[in-house]
Amino acid sequence: MILINLLPHREARRQQRKQAFFAGLGMAALVGAAAGAMWFTAVSTLISGQEQRNAFLTSEIKRLDAQIADVASLKAEIAALKARQKAVEDLQADRNMPVYLLNELVKQTPEGVYLTSVRQNGQQVGITGLAQTNERISEFLRNTNTNSPWLERPSLGSIKATTATVAGTKDQKRMFDFAMTVTLKRPPAPGAAASGASAPAAATPSAAASSPSTKG
Repeated sequence: MILINLLPHREARRQQRKQAFFAGLGMAALVGAAAGAMWFTAVSTLISGQEQRNAFLTSEIKRLDAQIADVASLKAEIAALKARQKAVEDLQADRNMPVYLLNELVKQTPEGVYLTSVRQNGQQVGITGLAQTNERISEFLRNTNTNSPWLERPSLGSIKATTATVAGTKDQKRMFDFAMTVTLKRPPAPGAAASGASAPAAATPSAAASSPSTKG
């Protein structure tokens, strides 16, 4: 017996192919969507992690900036304290300067030189006096320039011959009237100040301007 298929098998086959094609497209779309979702999720996770790291770095930077500001403030306070300490030390040293000055003048004034006035203006000291000879004045300049830890850079301003009364008598004697300046300095070692101040311990600052020092 011969069977004849009268159904449109070509149309049915075409319909099957079409359904398979659309099913493949659907599967590809699903796979692509899943891959896209996975990629988006991974990227979002990376972005979120990077944002967290950025937020952490930002907070740490702010904390470090605050610490840097604190350190800068502490450095400024330390510098201010050092400046105050130096000012106090300089003030304390300046208070004792007249004592050291008088002590050094007593030490460095040679025989035959009589100091009539000593005036201090800051670190500069003006000295006037009488000397028996020019050599005595030169010796005085050398002493203040080389032998004293407190005096330096002596400069002779003027010198002239004059007649003066010898101390303790009424005799007139030819003398040399001189004026000079010298710079008062601070020695580098604090111990030098203590040793320099040991002799005139009872002197006062006002004595530098009012009491003439004589040696002869």
